[in-house]
Amino acid sequence: MGFLGAIARNFDSLIGPGVMLVYPLYSSVRAIESPSTLDDQQWLTYWILYSFITLFELSCWKVLAWFPLWPYIKLVCCLWLVLPIFNGAAYIYENYVRKYVKIGGFVNEDYPEEHRKVLQMMSLDGRKLVERYIEKHGPDALDRVIRAAEKEAKRR
Repeated sequence: MGFLGAIARNFDSLIGPGVMLVYPLYSSVRAIESPSTLDDQQWLTYWILYSFITLFELSCWKVLAWFPLWPYIKLVCCLWLVLPIFNGAAYIYENYVRKYVKIGGFVNEDYPEEHRKVLQMMSLDGRKLVERYIEKHGPDALDRVIRAAEKEAKRR
């Protein structure tokens, strides 16, 4: 078990930096250069979660030193967060973080109250599209769209 045992004991040290740092760094740079915001969300969320894991690890290192499986648990968690087949970071953002983040502070205060309420209910991407639409077609454009949506909803 000499060579294979050494690889098994140090698997987290051999694979961990590539999975937890190198690949996410590369993917983050690609996300910055891509026009889509979905990959930005994935990688920003990953870095936030990785920071929390690292803070936990630094805060509890004396306890974790007695728990020999911790490096492997951390590696598996980071694999789930990073790998595109799972997109764990995006999953956590969509299902847990987004519910508790108050996005309302980013809505332009120049909009009327009813417009701000509608915009606050939208995702960030949807809000950006609506704000571009308002810029292009004027401030009354959103009212026309809301009225048309209300009429459509009443017909159903």
